[in-house]
Amino acid sequence: MGLNDPQWGSKNSGGPPDLEEVMRNLNRKIESLFGGKSGGGAPKGGSGNVSGGRGIGIGLIVLIVALVWIASGFYLVDPSQRGVVLRFGKLSEVTGEGPRWHLPYPVEAVEVVNLSQVRTVEVGYRENVKNKALKESLMLTDDENIIDIQFAVQYFLKDPAEYLFYNRMTDDREIVRQAAETSIREVVGRNKMDFVLYEGREQIAAETTKLIQAILDRYKAGIVVSKVTMQNAQPPEQVQAAFDDAVKAGQDRERQKNEGQAYANDVVPRAKGAAARLMQEADGYKQSVIANAEGDASRFKQILVEYEKAPQVTRERMYQDMKQHLLTSTSKVLLDQKSGGGNLLYLPLDKLIQSTNPGAELPAYKPTEQLTSSPSNEAAARVREPLFGRDREAR
Repeated sequence: MGLNDPQWGSKNSGGPPDLEEVMRNLNRKIESLFGGKSGGGAPKGGSGNVSGGRGIGIGLIVLIVALVWIASGFYLVDPSQRGVVLRFGKLSEVTGEGPRWHLPYPVEAVEVVNLSQVRTVEVGYRENVKNKALKESLMLTDDENIIDIQFAVQYFLKDPAEYLFYNRMTDDREIVRQAAETSIREVVGRNKMDFVLYEGREQIAAETTKLIQAILDRYKAGIVVSKVTMQNAQPPEQVQAAFDDAVKAGQDRERQKNEGQAYANDVVPRAKGAAARLMQEADGYKQSVIANAEGDASRFKQILVEYEKAPQVTRERMYQDMKQHLLTSTSKVLLDQKSGGGNLLYLPLDKLIQSTNPGAELPAYKPTEQLTSSPSNEAAARVREPLFGRDREAR
């Protein structure tokens, strides 16, 4: 059966429908929508009405397609985003926030880039510190020791044009990871192991941040590094036990040094104070000796003048003064037996001494012990009796 066969498209034939009939039905529907006259009363063989309706329908379809094509050029940019307009694949402009329009495809296209989103990339591990990437984390220090470092880099985009056109890699995370790995290896290679593991972590992170940013700016990646966070820094697991022993030994050394320093801080000031006190005492003794010597010399000169005037009187006076000076410091009492008549009277020696020398102190006198007879007192009496007899015979 041919295509021009009148039976083509009939219900009984089971073939495809008539294309002209389909177009006429479509035209009638479009004309009815826009208020046009329906072509239902026209004879099927009216070629003028068919061709006119077909032209109107095609024009309307073209108009709708054109409106849709123009409307496809509208796009919206959020405050945290920037729009990059490409004209035949070349950068045309960078647009800010708000509703925008560009020439639709295929003339122009737009790429919307988020600049405020903080992105994170891990170096030396993936998602968890325990899930290590040893190829990235193991590195060599300046003193030829191997350490294991894991850290994270936070960054965001600053220039959408550089980000889209100057990066050969489609994944910005890989760009930052390679720059961070290069930077941390350079910084760690310039420092000692102890500095990297302990007191120098903040400095290592700061230097790494600057170096990563310098590398990204050199390659015009359009990325700004906001922060580098050190997650973990330790020796390799194979030497962890030996390293812990070395750390404990170092801590013991520091503790002993601190104890020694504390002891020195306690002893040295005391020694300096004692030395200063001895120096002051020696200086005071020196001044005292000089003053006494000068006083004695002056007193001797004065005595010499008086001695030249009256030698005997001055000599006797000096003798009496010397006896008084010597006897005031003793607890002995001298008695004249000749004037006593041979009788030994009780004398309150302590009272006499205190009256002559108020500053002296003697044991308290106990009359009961003196008056009561005892073997020692009787022995003393027997010793004194022959002495008294000799005195009486001499008289």
